[in-house]
Amino acid sequence: MKIHIAYNFKQGPWGGGNQFLKSLKEEFKRRGVYVEEPDGADVVLFNSHHQLGDALKIKLKHSEKILIHRLGPVFYYHRGKRWKKYDKQIIKLSNKVSNGVVFQSNWSLNEALRLGFNKEIPHKVIFNATDASFFNKNNKKSFNTQQKIKLMAMSWSANLQKGFDIYQYLDENLDFSKYEMTFVGNAPVKFKNIKQIKPSETKEVAMLLKQNDIFVFASKNEACSNALIEAMSCGLPVIALNSASNAEIVKQGGELFQSSRNVIEKIEKVANNYDFYASEIPEFSMDDTTQQYYSFSQKIYNSIKENRNSQKRIGLSTKISFIKLKFLFDSVVLFDKIGHKSNR
Repeated sequence: MKIHIAYNFKQGPWGGGNQFLKSLKEEFKRRGVYVEEPDGADVVLFNSHHQLGDALKIKLKHSEKILIHRLGPVFYYHRGKRWKKYDKQIIKLSNKVSNGVVFQSNWSLNEALRLGFNKEIPHKVIFNATDASFFNKNNKKSFNTQQKIKLMAMSWSANLQKGFDIYQYLDENLDFSKYEMTFVGNAPVKFKNIKQIKPSETKEVAMLLKQNDIFVFASKNEACSNALIEAMSCGLPVIALNSASNAEIVKQGGELFQSSRNVIEKIEKVANNYDFYASEIPEFSMDDTTQQYYSFSQKIYNSIKENRNSQKRIGLSTKISFIKLKFLFDSVVLFDKIGHKSNR
């Protein structure tokens, strides 16, 4: 069984989904099961809303292709209530075209069910993972209480929902005689005490993580944060906002905070019990994650080939659903632009 990933891969620093799918692609290639063009694939994996159009084109050209939809982010949490109709339409279209759906967390699955996901469609929760050749514990700095404790946060997106209220609070209230903090990525605020570094390549991000002690993650409503997994894979215990999937990812490898009222308290707790939290960090194996994707796809492939699961066809209602999705996207983007201009 051969797999193709329908995704417009970006070079250089980009979002977590792009980084994960690049690693997944490389792992499929290493196993000899990846093809560069969908024509030669048995299964096509497509991501979120980005390649729904491509998935439809592939299905119209090759009705026998099996489509696996990787679903994660819920847009209206990050972009506003106007996006909720768009989220629902993504789910509606996925119900029509997907032979199987991979969710990045149980939180993501439950959100999709609330938005109308048909639970009769084969589905599986598979956490993200990272490239172990970069994100590993090799050459990780030793924790030294005689030196300043080094904190790090990062975000490719400058969306305010990515936790910048917390980072700004820490910038103003953290004891910088005891701690130092670095932020890597794009930010909509200027820091006074936190050192900011521009978005970096994968290798540089891994090196920066290993130079720090504790990772601070304040982003809200994340389906499965690659940043969290990258930090933990490099051996950093985590302080994370108690939101969405964060608890599923962190487990015992750190502490969850509720707001600015207790974030510093949680940082202190991890710093004072560092060895315990470091020893409890869960592992996120790219090899295991790839196997889960392949096994899930293989199960659906076998089921359809043995006529135990009927193949989906693209009809008029599906085409209309896609047209509506495009219209909704254009509408909410336009409204957001108008709202942004009026708030200047």
